[in-house]
Amino acid sequence: MADKVNIFWFRRDLRLDDNVGFYEALNDDLPVLPIFIFDKNILDELPEDDARVTFIFEELQRMRSKLQDEVGSSIAMYYGKPDEIWKDLVDEYNVSSVYTNRDYEPYAKDRDGEIEKFLNDHNIKFKTFKDQVIFEKSEVVKNDGDPYVVYTPYKNKWLERFEEEHGDADGLRVYYTSSVLENCIDHSRLPNLTLSDMGFKKSSIEVPEYDVKPTTIENYEDTRNYPAQEGTTRLGVYLRFGVASPRKMVKKGLQSKNMTFLSELIWREFFMQILFHFPETRDNAFRSKYDRIEWRNNEDEFEKWKKGETGYKLVDAGMRQLNQTGYMHNRVRMLVASFLCKHLLIDWRWGESYFAEKLLDYEMSSNVGNWQWAAGSGVDAAPYFRIFNPITQKDKFDKNREYIEEFVPEHDTDKYPDMMVDHKEARERCLKTYKDAVA
Repeated sequence: MADKVNIFWFRRDLRLDDNVGFYEALNDDLPVLPIFIFDKNILDELPEDDARVTFIFEELQRMRSKLQDEVGSSIAMYYGKPDEIWKDLVDEYNVSSVYTNRDYEPYAKDRDGEIEKFLNDHNIKFKTFKDQVIFEKSEVVKNDGDPYVVYTPYKNKWLERFEEEHGDADGLRVYYTSSVLENCIDHSRLPNLTLSDMGFKKSSIEVPEYDVKPTTIENYEDTRNYPAQEGTTRLGVYLRFGVASPRKMVKKGLQSKNMTFLSELIWREFFMQILFHFPETRDNAFRSKYDRIEWRNNEDEFEKWKKGETGYKLVDAGMRQLNQTGYMHNRVRMLVASFLCKHLLIDWRWGESYFAEKLLDYEMSSNVGNWQWAAGSGVDAAPYFRIFNPITQKDKFDKNREYIEEFVPEHDTDKYPDMMVDHKEARERCLKTYKDAVA
C-alpha cells in the first residue's frame, strides 16, 4: 500500500501563510497533499465569465507557482461534485486525516457534514479549524448564553473577549508556514485545470488590489462615505475568499488610532454569528411580522432598478457600478437597498439575490444582514420609517457629481430617464404599507 498522507482542503482560505488549518496539517508527521475543488454544485449556476471564478482560479495559480518555486510542491486541482471527488481521492491515496478550515454558510455546513461522514466510514479523520474569524459560533454571547442581536453590545463583548484572550494586537497569533512548507508532497503528479476545462473564460472585470496602508485606515472614517474618493480598502473580496488574513487585518485595526476599520471587521463577524444562530433568516425576516408586508414586486420596476434606470442619479450610479465592476461603494449599497425596499416596495430577497449574483465580495451573512437592515426586518435594523432620500443623499455624498459623472455620464441630458417614482409619494406609500403590516 502507498505511504500515508494527510490532505489539506483549501476553500475560503486562499493563502499559504497564516492559514490555521494548513499550518496544523504541515506540522503533523505525514506529508501533506494540498487540494482545491471547484464545486460543480456552485459553479453550474454561474455565467461563463463570472469574475469570482476568474479571481479564485488566478489566486490558486499564484499559490501553485509559489509552492512549486519554493519547495517543489503544488496544489491538486479538481472540478466536480465534492462527494465524488472525495471518493476518487480516497481510492487514489492512503489518507490518514483531512484538514480544513471551517465554513459557516448553510451549504458548506451540509457539504462538510456529508464529507465528514464519508471519511469517518473510511477511518479517516476530518479535522476542522477556526480561521476566517477571530470569534465564531457561540464564542461571543450574552452571559446567559443567548446570542447578541444588537451590534454595539456584541462589539463591546467582542473587544472584552479579545483582551482576555490576546491582550493587544501583538498577542494575536499569526501562523507562519514558511519553515514547514517543504512537508507538502512532490508536485510532479498533481493535476491542474484551466478555466476552459470547467466551461469558463477569463472575466473582463479586474479586481483592484486592496489598500490597508496605515493612512487609509487612519482616514477611513472621514473618507469611506464618499463614493468618488478612493477612501475604502476594497478588502471585501479578499476576505471573502481568504486571500487576506483576518488576523492580520484585525491587528492593523487594533494598531490604528481610528476604530472604524476594526468596527467593520467586527460587523462581519456579528452577521456571521447571526446566520449561524438564526439560519432561517437567509429566507425569512428576522422580525417575523415583516413577512406580512404586501410587497408590490413590480417586475418592470425591478428591471429598471437593476439596470440603473430609476431616474435617481446616485441610485443609478451605484447599480451601474455594480453591473460593470462587481463592486458597489458601501454608502451607495445602503441607498440602493433602501430604494428598492422602501420606494418601490420590492421584497428585499429580490435585491439580496441580485447582489449575490453580481457582487465579487458577496458573503451570505453580511448580504442577508444588510438587506434585512435596509428593509427594517433584521437584527439591529433601522426603523421602518427611516427612508433614505435619494436626492439629499446625492447632495451630501456626491455633491460635485464626480461619482455620478463616471457611471451615469448622460445624467444631465435628455437621454436620462425621469424619476420613476416621486420621493414624497413613495415615502407615504411605504409608511402606510409597513404600518398596515407591522404596527
